[in-house]
Amino acid sequence: MSEPQLPISTSSGGLPRATSSGELSPAAGDTAGGRGGGGGGGGAGAGRDTFATDELAIVLSHFDIGAIESIQEFPRGSRKAPKLLVAAEQGRFLLKRRAKGKDDPYKVAFCHALQLHLAHRQFPLPHLIGTRRDNNSMLQLRGGVYELFEYIPGQNYPQTVESTVDAGRVLGLFHKLLRDFESPWQAPTGSYHAASSVDTGLRLIPGALGGGAGDGDIKSLVADLTAQYRAAAEAVNRLGLPTWPPQIAHADWHPGNMLFRDNHVVAVIDYDSARLLPRVIDTANGALQFSILGGDEDVARWPDHPDETRFKRFLRGYDTVDLLSKAELQAVPHLMIEALIAEAVLPIAATGTFGRLEGLAFLRMVQRKAAFLHHNAPKLIALVAS
Repeated sequence: MSEPQLPISTSSGGLPRATSSGELSPAAGDTAGGRGGGGGGGGAGAGRDTFATDELAIVLSHFDIGAIESIQEFPRGSRKAPKLLVAAEQGRFLLKRRAKGKDDPYKVAFCHALQLHLAHRQFPLPHLIGTRRDNNSMLQLRGGVYELFEYIPGQNYPQTVESTVDAGRVLGLFHKLLRDFESPWQAPTGSYHAASSVDTGLRLIPGALGGGAGDGDIKSLVADLTAQYRAAAEAVNRLGLPTWPPQIAHADWHPGNMLFRDNHVVAVIDYDSARLLPRVIDTANGALQFSILGGDEDVARWPDHPDETRFKRFLRGYDTVDLLSKAELQAVPHLMIEALIAEAVLPIAATGTFGRLEGLAFLRMVQRKAAFLHHNAPKLIALVAS
């Protein structure tokens, strides 16, 4: 099949994310060829959206993949984004309908331009399949936005040294291949660094938790997290981050967005968070996600320290492709503190919980881990620099 083309036209008119494996996210990622949004359609068990029979038949008719041999649900990622594993004459594919709120065609076009750029340069990712008539990378139909990807089988992050090195190496390759990337569609901006949304979320935490401990205890915890977050941001700014050039970053580099085989990354998925950032913001989040240590549902027993071997090897892997400067490396532990606090605060401020975990206990764990990173930043930097 030929590579899908951009700019994107439409068939209906004009173009208008914590586990012990290392992932810190309230929802698990897919284990094959991509995650995405979705919306509409019928609901099935546990509130997961599905494709209607007539909808599926019409959507698949827009793709030239040969006779359909089998179709099965692929219940991974967002419950509002129905996905199907389709076996056909041309191979196996993953069909997705994007969730409402994740289906802005301009934003999808930016993500697709990025993926096509990477695919042309042999980066490991599931390739987009173009539509039959116009070879477009997305199908807009009856108010929905659909994508068809090649299906790539793989396993979850195996937590080995070799797989950790490769995850860092592939992030370095991602940044290197996109350093000069330009898209006709505007790239998003913003990050977890010095974000006003995090300050807002911290202020909302006492109301979101609504008891479970004395108000003074919660307020003291929030005050400490706020101080840690701001101190980390100030440390990064003193190192010069505001002057470092932005480029396209993945902005969600964690184990749930990678597929592995034989300790090597065979596919990187979910480009919906891609945006313009200084690269080290992406790299530091990756270092956090691949070194964080969790445990069972009793978060009070989770260790304060990261896995130092995985932390070191992830960054060493990155440096094999795209060497970090001394100042960037010094910024990494402080950015890890910001990323850790930001990722915990925003969902807890909204729901009072972090996935299935109780919010107050989770924030206390974050407080411990952030303090460890602060006090041991020189040691962690020396680990990589040695």
